[in-house]
Parts: sequence; structure tokens; C-alpha cells
Amino acid sequence: MDIRTPTRQPGSTLTTAQYEKVRAQAEELEGVFLNTLTKELFSSIKTDESVMGGGFGEETWRSMQSEQMAANMAQNGGLGLAEQLLPDLLAMQEAANNQNKLPGAFK
Repeated sequence: MDIRTPTRQPGSTLTTAQYEKVRAQAEELEGVFLNTLTKELFSSIKTDESVMGGGFGEETWRSMQSEQMAANMAQNGGLGLAEQLLPDLLAMQEAANNQNKLPGAFK
């Protein structure tokens, strides 16, 4: 299943916009996870031995680099975490849509 291609299930109450929002949230969650991994990866490199020379500038650059790398990896498939989470997130959104349609439901 390619999560970048919107597909609605038969009988689904989800709009394409809702699907896209849930998909983006799954990718964002995977990006946060990947960001944590890449920050740990970069923290294992001793800054005084690196090509950049160390210091505050290098620490700042590495932080930005890990964020961008993680976001890019998540948008391009990442580890498949977003793909695994998407069906559950869609089911929760579907349940929320159905809950709002019950007679006497709060609006």
C-alpha cells in the first residue's frame, strides 16, 4: 500500500481531505521518530574530531541536518512506520466521523 496515493474504502465516511490529513500526520510521526534516531546517530560523532571543527555552529548545523534528513526520509517512505500506522489512524478517524453522526451526538 502506497500511503501517498489517496484511496477511499467502499462505504468510508472519510473525505479525501481527511485522508490526506491523516496520512500527513502519520508521516509527521514517522519523521519525529526518525529525527530522534538521526540525532542519536550524530551525537555519537565526536565534534572535536570532525571535519567541521566542532563548536556551537556545528551542533546547530547537525540539529538542523538531522531534522531535514528525518523529514525527507519520512516523506519518501522512511522505515514504513507511517504505512503501518495509517490503517489504525484511518479507523480512528472513521470512528470519530461515525460518532458524530449518532442521534443525539454533541456537535
